[in-house]
Amino acid sequence: MRSSRTSPRVRLAALLAGAVTVGALVTAGTTTAHAADTPLRDLAAARGKAMGTAVTGSKLTGTYGDIAGAQFNWLTPGNAMKWESVEPTRGSHNWAEADQIVAFAEAHDQDVRGHTLVWHSQNPGWLANGSWTPAQLSTLMNDHIALEVGRYKGRVAAWDVVNEPFNEDGTYRQTLWYNGLGSGYIAQALTAARAADPAAKLYINDYNVEGVNAKSTALYNLVKSLKEQGVPIDGVGLQAHLILGQVPATLQQNIQRFADLGVDVAITELDIRMNLPADSAKLAQQAADYKAVMNACLAVTRCTGVTVWGFTDSDSWIPSTFPGQGAATPYDDNYAPKPAYRAIVEALGGTSTPPTGACTAVYSVTSQWNTGFTGQVKISCAGAALSGWKAGWTFGAGQKLTSVWNANCTQTGATVSCANASYNGTVPDGGSVTFGFNGSWSGSNPVPSVTLG
Repeated sequence: MRSSRTSPRVRLAALLAGAVTVGALVTAGTTTAHAADTPLRDLAAARGKAMGTAVTGSKLTGTYGDIAGAQFNWLTPGNAMKWESVEPTRGSHNWAEADQIVAFAEAHDQDVRGHTLVWHSQNPGWLANGSWTPAQLSTLMNDHIALEVGRYKGRVAAWDVVNEPFNEDGTYRQTLWYNGLGSGYIAQALTAARAADPAAKLYINDYNVEGVNAKSTALYNLVKSLKEQGVPIDGVGLQAHLILGQVPATLQQNIQRFADLGVDVAITELDIRMNLPADSAKLAQQAADYKAVMNACLAVTRCTGVTVWGFTDSDSWIPSTFPGQGAATPYDDNYAPKPAYRAIVEALGGTSTPPTGACTAVYSVTSQWNTGFTGQVKISCAGAALSGWKAGWTFGAGQKLTSVWNANCTQTGATVSCANASYNGTVPDGGSVTFGFNGSWSGSNPVPSVTLG
């Protein structure tokens, strides 16, 4: 990681600088990793693998750009190369974000994975809602592939040519392309892509095909058939949008059987989502899951590498698509590396030094009147997490609590002891909870220092 990156603790300290008083720092039971001395991309390259991430072009500045450039050797445009992005109006093209990502990759000595040419989703309205004869549809597909692949000839190393062609039971998905052209559209698209850039690696990409099942077997049979027909096909992409604790036991076996067909395999869109909020147990399970995926790829020579579908939770598609779920990537919303990041490092043979994790408790008076006041304590964690908390302080001028919310508090003399309520005991790394109270005072109302346990 570049030395200019601001640590979570430094950012937190800056945010709290204006508070009335800062409580004692404590080390929590679960800490996350600082970035390894050796970037992920270098660790992966030493193993002959790619370590990639999907990116959003508009965010490739500041800390986001620093991490994307320093840690990964492959980039996938998350949306910038999809048909609706590059040709929103028929005959009118917008290549700005795609060009930006390709230029960024070239400036940072990275390869680009083009995503995606032929798909049932994120097509422009003029295409999706049109009435096309098979001949017209065939021409539209061929022209689109020739234009986009040709534009980036020699600059995009691999393409997800066909995306998500199968249903869960292994039958072909009913799409614009299948309904109009039959299953032959897949061979046609691959052939067109090869003609547009003979050097680019050509993939079929799908989800829920990570383990051996009906859908992955349909993909296997398709690739086998294409190979036998001489259709250009270089690899399969296993998206790997996984759920916490559900890495398929047959992942490595599945990768190997595709490799045995004579094609490469890539993990193309890895994220591992959990029910929110995150806690130390979930983050530990997620780390184990990331390591399992990495190890399965590392065990198969023709597995080219792993791409995460966004490296930071702030750029993840999960929360908007799966309400109540998230925290699916190796970095949190504030770009702090999570245990999953350390698991990737360790799988690649690197080492990382856990930071001294810390949580803080901040007491502040939010309003005050003749004989009363309202106050609050905010508990925040950076590089650490809590699965339960207690906060305490000693009033210095005879103040007394009269009511409390979001905590269970008792006062004995001047000493106040508070503990979490049943619903807010978890404070994840990068997260916070706040509880409040009313109190009485006379003469003065100095703020006390808070201890956190």
